[in-house]
Amino acid sequence: MNASAASPNTIDAYIDSFPNDVQDILRKIRKIINEAAPDAEEATKYQIPTFVLNGNLVHFAAFTKHIGFYPTPSGIEQFKDALSAYKSAKGSVQFPLDAPIPYSLIKKIVMFRVKENREKAASKASKRK
Repeated sequence: MNASAASPNTIDAYIDSFPNDVQDILRKIRKIINEAAPDAEEATKYQIPTFVLNGNLVHFAAFTKHIGFYPTPSGIEQFKDALSAYKSAKGSVQFPLDAPIPYSLIKKIVMFRVKENREKAASKASKRK
């Protein structure tokens, strides 16, 4: 992120703070998330792009050498085999900028998270009755 820029308060401002080649990647990730989760709301949380649908859905961020993608621990666990080539932690994965970004995998993870969050919301709603 541009060090001289203030903390961005919109996803557009966040994306615009990066070099053009990284902006292109971030815009494509944003588009994929919007397509996979059309009912999700865009926000910035933790100063990074966030999508919310019945709670936090996914976050993403750009760094000097990678894109950080944060689909929560369940998203990482569900796709651990497909993510095995990437550096990951409990709720995050790093996609190196010097390698192809796995956009189709990102879409699958987002679709999984949509289903998971909707099921959790439905379960909570049925318990309240």
